[in-house]
Amino acid sequence: QVQLVESGGGLVQAGGSLRLSCTTSGGDFSRYDMGWFRQVPGKEREFVARISGSGAEKDYAVSVRGRFTISRDNAKNTVSLQMNNLKSEDTAVYYCAGAVVRTGAGWIGLYWGQGTQVTVSA
Repeated sequence: QVQLVESGGGLVQAGGSLRLSCTTSGGDFSRYDMGWFRQVPGKEREFVARISGSGAEKDYAVSVRGRFTISRDNAKNTVSLQMNNLKSEDTAVYYCAGAVVRTGAGWIGLYWGQGTQVTVSA
């Protein structure tokens, strides 16, 4: 069974940076496209970024493009999200997702972590 555990969330001032990490176990990590999503109370979970199994392909939500960078280390079974120039609207619970695919309704993941809170103060 695939398990994902996020770390690295916290409180940061606007303009600051945070790095989220996700460690996986129980599967062939390099086979899966991995991604990050986020959710605020009362809203649907939204796509943030995705990286292909090899790391060669990356996709970003328009709202984070140029500020966030997704990366992975297949030797360590980890995927990371470097978040720079954070804004108050980036405040959310961030979820790591495994086996991410694009559907007609947008990006979705098959496996999910428990989430980590990111709070950006104005």
